[in-house]
Amino acid sequence: MKTHLRARASTLVLAGALAAGSLTGITPAWAENLQDALVATYGSNPTLQAARAELRATDENVAQALSNWRPSASVTGTSQFSQSDNELRSGAGFANLTSSRDDRVSNSGTVSVRQNLFRGGRTVAETRQAKAQVAAGRAQLSGTEQEVLLAAVTAYMDVLRDAATVELNRNNVTVLQRQLEASQDRFDVGEITRTDVAQSEARLSRSQSALISAEAALTNSRAAYERIVGMAPGTLDASPALPPLPGTENEALDIAVTNNPALQAARFAEEASRHAISQAKGALLPTLTVEGDYTYADNPSSTVRNSESATVTGRLTIPLYQSGAVYSQVRQAKQLNSQSRLQIREALRQVEEGVASAWEAYRAANAQITSDREQVRANEIALDGVQQEAQVGSRTTLDVLDAEQELLDSRVALVTSERNAYVAAYQLLSAVGRLNAEYLGLPVERYEPTVNYDDVSGKWFGFGIEDDPDEIAPESGTDAASQL
Repeated sequence: MKTHLRARASTLVLAGALAAGSLTGITPAWAENLQDALVATYGSNPTLQAARAELRATDENVAQALSNWRPSASVTGTSQFSQSDNELRSGAGFANLTSSRDDRVSNSGTVSVRQNLFRGGRTVAETRQAKAQVAAGRAQLSGTEQEVLLAAVTAYMDVLRDAATVELNRNNVTVLQRQLEASQDRFDVGEITRTDVAQSEARLSRSQSALISAEAALTNSRAAYERIVGMAPGTLDASPALPPLPGTENEALDIAVTNNPALQAARFAEEASRHAISQAKGALLPTLTVEGDYTYADNPSSTVRNSESATVTGRLTIPLYQSGAVYSQVRQAKQLNSQSRLQIREALRQVEEGVASAWEAYRAANAQITSDREQVRANEIALDGVQQEAQVGSRTTLDVLDAEQELLDSRVALVTSERNAYVAAYQLLSAVGRLNAEYLGLPVERYEPTVNYDDVSGKWFGFGIEDDPDEIAPESGTDAASQL
């Protein structure tokens, strides 16, 4: 697709960008282009960082599933104090009475080891399900990355648009102030009536109100930019280059069917639900375990000083009937799989709709730019002609004011359509699944989800993590227990 946006943005937008800081009373401290904003967003946006942490948590599902292949071991220790008093009769007729007392402390320890040999295929199914969940989580992370980067692009272009709008309205106020002075001078010499002066005053008040509204919109846009990017906007580059876009709508759709992260996530979620069926069925199959116990007891009884025992047990458990609960779980898993399959179909329809909508929005925005530029050109000619006709008395003051307002409106519309075209282009990239750091060529250290996965999926010991919460962000500091 060809686009005139690649070459250069409107000088109106450039003027607005240069005023982005000064118009709100803030002096820009540094120059910034769209790539700088996207780099800052990629590295610091809390929404994106939270999604990465969520994926790292999902990685642990694989480690938990694989743990069923490994043995479990435990140590149990007991210490017991016992006291007994006994009276014994002996002799002829049990006439002799003797008493005895036994105070004893006995200690024992047991080491137990348990190893699963067969769990009805549930370990295999759980592992495959966990891996599918990780794949779905990675696709969801890609979707979050696209959403965050698109929000950054939108915030960047909103600041440019609103800054340019403020500059246009400020210039309009200046022009109308001068026109009011000229109208007053002409009224003083009797060339025009009081009505003409009142019309100029009314139009000036209107322009001042519009300027205040434009400045408020710019303040809001700057706040949104800071929230998403993580810093206040500096002097923004007014002509960010667009990345390569699909050449046709069909090409865009073909790319989206393969790359769109929402569709990928739905497919992997269906795979996970499919393995959940096998996992549920496994509860109907036999289980086989080997258990080993070693026990040492010190002073276990009055006649035994110490004892040792070791046992190895093979345990085969064959389920016969579990009150119908397992059968219900299998049916439930099948229904959830049906739901997942339908969600793939729904995701595909949403992708098709999103591509078509984004394509038409981009095409319409570019056509709007052409129309708005022609409108600006025509209004500039019209204003010049009305001003000349007003000097010879064939046009009224109101005609001039109306022509000036139409020119202002067309210039603001042009700024808005240029912003819309940029945003629509990135929305199209998002729809096809290419709005990411890799495709945009951002000079960042890219987040690699495989690093944490490889680190934790086979880990046998340890609860430490690389991305410690205290190093990422402070804790909330709340203590709910003290407030309840």
